Amino acid sequence: MSNLVSYELNGKVAVITIQNGKVNALSHEVFGQLNAALDQAEQDKAVVVLTGQPGIFSAGYDLKVMNESPEAAGALVKVGSTFAKRLLSFPTPVVSVCTGHAVAKGAFILLSSDLRIGVEGPFKIGLNEVAIGMIMHHAGIEIARNRLLPQYFQRSVINAEMFSPEDAVKAGFLDIVVPAEELKARAIEEATKLTQLDMRAHHLTKLKARAGYLEVLSKGIEQDALDLGLR
Repeated sequence: MSNLVSYELNGKVAVITIQNGKVNALSHEVFGQLNAALDQAEQDKAVVVLTGQPGIFSAGYDLKVMNESPEAAGALVKVGSTFAKRLLSFPTPVVSVCTGHAVAKGAFILLSSDLRIGVEGPFKIGLNEVAIGMIMHHAGIEIARNRLLPQYFQRSVINAEMFSPEDAVKAGFLDIVVPAEELKARAIEEATKLTQLDMRAHHLTKLKARAGYLEVLSKGIEQDALDLGLR
């Protein structure tokens, strides 16, 4: 699809791969191409498999943008939070395949997906914002609160604790962890199972089940924008 995001349709499964350098940093350009890939998946009525490169799902937002100014950081966070909301309300199932480390926004994408499959290995998954001097944004707090177990929510958001893939399952970042040699096949297997759902029922039930959460998330996105004078 592009040099930063690829798109491959296999039957009714669309594999979207982030391929932006060694840490898969999430910039405005990456989000633009991810949204274009989701547009194509929606047109294809395909179950989405969202994945990264071997060893790294994503280390989060592009730090060059985040360190440019509070306004620049806020604008990128707004794009990222809106992307998370799109995943949470997407008309077909979204399967995130965590190919390695998933940090900050990379972990938030996991928290915004319908099914999360991780790979065994010496990888770290979690929210490191307060460890690197960033105050957690409203939308991020609500995304974490919705998916993480209460005791892990505190440890993740407030203490910036990072987790192994196995402990990430206990916390709520992942659902399944498999050996590296099984990851691709398992992802396609699980996504193919999901193609058997009635997509209208899936989408409407998803929206109904998440209605209150999506409303709170929208308010969080709006508050984050207001805090920095963004519109």
